[in-house]
Amino acid sequence: MTIAALNWGELSPEKFLAEYWQKKPLLIKQAFKNFEDTIPADELAGLAMEAEIESRIVSVDNKGDWQVDHGPFEDFSQYGEENWTLLVQAVNNWSRPTNSLLQPFAFIPRWRIDDVMVSFSTPNGGVGPHLDQYDVFIIQGSGKRRWQVGAPNKALSTLLPHPDLKQVSAFEPLIDEITEAGDLLYIPPNHPHNGVSIENSVNFSIGFQAPSSQELWSSFADKLIDNNLGELRFSDTARKVTDSSTLISKADQQQLKAFMLEQLEDTALFEQFIGQYLTQSHHALELLMPVNEIDADKLADILSEPEILFMPVSGLKAAITSEAEITLFLNGDSFPIDKQSLPLAELLAEQSPLTTNQVKNFNSCLKNTQLLTNVLNKGYWYIE
Repeated sequence: MTIAALNWGELSPEKFLAEYWQKKPLLIKQAFKNFEDTIPADELAGLAMEAEIESRIVSVDNKGDWQVDHGPFEDFSQYGEENWTLLVQAVNNWSRPTNSLLQPFAFIPRWRIDDVMVSFSTPNGGVGPHLDQYDVFIIQGSGKRRWQVGAPNKALSTLLPHPDLKQVSAFEPLIDEITEAGDLLYIPPNHPHNGVSIENSVNFSIGFQAPSSQELWSSFADKLIDNNLGELRFSDTARKVTDSSTLISKADQQQLKAFMLEQLEDTALFEQFIGQYLTQSHHALELLMPVNEIDADKLADILSEPEILFMPVSGLKAAITSEAEITLFLNGDSFPIDKQSLPLAELLAEQSPLTTNQVKNFNSCLKNTQLLTNVLNKGYWYIE
């Protein structure tokens, strides 16, 4: 399935980033002309029956009591025909057409995007008014939904109608519209919003990765520990006599801070860390590892077939860093690259399908062959 280009109207990606990104919400009517769901509702329900896929159903009864059930699910009949929503995380990892919904947002680096969550809602279904700590684009699929989006407001109260459901109190909406197939809603972090389905409807939510400073520091510390780095002890050979033995002086604090930051200033180490961290999928991938390992000879045999396609698994996260050394990152794994293999690495990072002839052209270089066999044997790419 090919997703149409995003119809910005009077806007452009540059104007959107300058005026709306992380600043204020936006609704673009008919951003995608003739939009069709990238996954049928029954197939979405099928994914929610799988143990490795994160899913939940949020429902509310006529008394206003909320319930949250977590998948995998075996049956949906108990929920009736209204007042509930099925939410399935990282559907793009299992549905290639859904993964293609990321294409119109390529004006933002791919590492910034987390996943595509898909929800199916019955009439009056929703999860209640709430806040998110990350940016989200919501594409309205089939059906209609009423969306209300407000401005950040510290006076809002946090509500916990269920242990697994955090909501906020009523807010004054900046946007109060009914969305139809192809409409696009952008919601920045900390903007209260509430979507209530008018009829059976499907929403595609492109959520963004926004690590906290705490998460980054914690993961960087794990990197140091895992690689036995940062074991050098603090040293102060230029120590002067102190006027007060109980004082942690400003100079001492600055020296300790600089000591802690030495590892971060190691460009090669930091590039390895950040590339691995930002491309690690937060959800299960459908890795397709070959039964028998592929080596150079096996790859040559495969390339004797004229109509072979080399494909990336759906939802794969990829990036390239190049300041210290050129490295391709796929799902948290790193692959050192040189200038000879950079063109191939760029195609792998872009996740473009490769034809037999393309691969043959690359395969004349040993380093390209090694890169190709590595990503195939890890299951990140497969032969169709």
